[in-house]
Amino acid sequence: MATEGIEAVFLTTHNWGKAAKFFQTLGYELEFATDHNSGQLRNGDSPYVFIAEVPEDREPQTQIVMKVPDADAFRPGPDVEVVTPFEDTHYGTREMTVRDPDGRLWSLQAPRKN
Repeated sequence: MATEGIEAVFLTTHNWGKAAKFFQTLGYELEFATDHNSGQLRNGDSPYVFIAEVPEDREPQTQIVMKVPDADAFRPGPDVEVVTPFEDTHYGTREMTVRDPDGRLWSLQAPRKN
């Protein structure tokens, strides 16, 4: 089983409000905001953008998240370095981290089984 494309883009920012407003001016709508300066936006049926505020001493980063339909059935190839296997998240998904040949980290996200 392979990935199914981009599920989401995770961004960190120094100012949640400004970052959310920026994406809203690009046509994204706020799906939800948390009480700790983060939230999720989406533009139609595109991948969602999740933005989280980080302290000024941390550099803002971007992370692309690939969609996996079934974590239990997913088998990465022998040349894929699994950094962390699928784990349940506090926000209702399962996530795995892999490293590509150039050292970049990729997140893979699957629905959590009930």
